[in-house]
Amino acid sequence: MRILLDENVDRRLKRDFTGGHEVVTVAEAGWVGKSNGEFLKLAEREFDVLLSTDKGIPHQQNLSGFDLTVLLLRARSNAYEDLAPLMDEVNAALESVESGTVVRISSDR
Repeated sequence: MRILLDENVDRRLKRDFTGGHEVVTVAEAGWVGKSNGEFLKLAEREFDVLLSTDKGIPHQQNLSGFDLTVLLLRARSNAYEDLAPLMDEVNAALESVESGTVVRISSDR
């Protein structure tokens, strides 16, 4: 599975994925600074999943029209130390993702 880490996600999370997924950051893809609409169109062509902490994405875009799953992380901050504890749930969610959906993973549970 090809996974894209949004600009707001600490790149160190790449090492916390299991299952042999290919994980690329927005910077590595060369898409820094793209608007959400343009960014999502590019992402759906090359990736299966977008991992983000941008809680506005589902409200700004109709994601059901995209061939892409958005995993939306919510933690105290975007710092690695706050996001890393969510990675077990992220890895579990990757086993059953569906395109055009938003999967919310929160430390508030």
